[in-house]
Amino acid sequence: MKSIVIVAMPGVQLLDVSGPMDVFAEANIQAGRMVYRLLVAATAPDAIRSSSGARLLPDLVIGRDDEEAIDTLLVAGGPAAADVMPDPALVAWLKRMVPKTRRFGSVCAGAFLLAATGLLDGRRITTHWAVADSLAKRHPAIRVDRDAIHIRDGRLRTAAGVTAGLDLALALVEEDLGREVAMKVAAQLVMFFKRPGGQMQFSRKDEAMPAGRSALQELQRWVAANPSEDHSIASLAGRMSLSPRHFARLFRQEVGLTPASWVEAARVAAARRLLEEGRASPKQVAAACGFADADVLRRAFARHVGVTPAEYRKRFAAAA
Repeated sequence: MKSIVIVAMPGVQLLDVSGPMDVFAEANIQAGRMVYRLLVAATAPDAIRSSSGARLLPDLVIGRDDEEAIDTLLVAGGPAAADVMPDPALVAWLKRMVPKTRRFGSVCAGAFLLAATGLLDGRRITTHWAVADSLAKRHPAIRVDRDAIHIRDGRLRTAAGVTAGLDLALALVEEDLGREVAMKVAAQLVMFFKRPGGQMQFSRKDEAMPAGRSALQELQRWVAANPSEDHSIASLAGRMSLSPRHFARLFRQEVGLTPASWVEAARVAAARRLLEEGRASPKQVAAACGFADADVLRRAFARHVGVTPAEYRKRFAAAA
């Protein structure tokens, strides 16, 4: 059997642990034999209180039960994982154990703990979209993909936020047992075999938010409320009684984006809201949000959200 060990710390997101474990457990059933032995590891033998309040009992105690032969070692995350200082003893244990495993990786913000070991330096990884920028800033030697659902880089496997742990586990099952068994597992768990799109379709982090001095923020709120209006630099500068050149320089200096980039992000945000309502056609959405036509909307939408407007509406439109 292959031992799958998931490291869980206090405050862990329960689904980061239970999701992958359910996938591996179902793989045992679909394979008709015990392929995987599933174990939770922690720094103490006491029950681990998750972020939801539910508690887990660990199977292994780090530093005490180190004789277990580990095939795949995963580090689970939690809502506060990005803000918790890594336990030096746990970091040392990971450095010692990872070289002995066939595969290792993280689920969601578990990447922060794994990054503290230095084992991710020079690697391409993913984590939850909400903390991806923070991870990249804290560990500049790591290449963080904000959109990927899960990534394979040599022996390393990383998954994005929470339910992406199931996608990662399913990919590992496919590696080990083949496509047919993995598809049966996906069917039994009523999950996508290959999830369409990436994380950007769920993220709201890039939505245009007012920034800068109060006059600029007032202008940005007007743009967001009137996305179909003329928002050329000359027009926006005129509303603030500034020259186009001075306005463009001031906007970039205080907001961190060019006026054109901010306007496009505001228009895409408006388009998302209309598509979620599910009533307007792409052509109508484009016109209402200030895009020249449906093709221009589609290209801008794909840049910001990672999927086409039609795909987005199919997944997120409100029920009739």
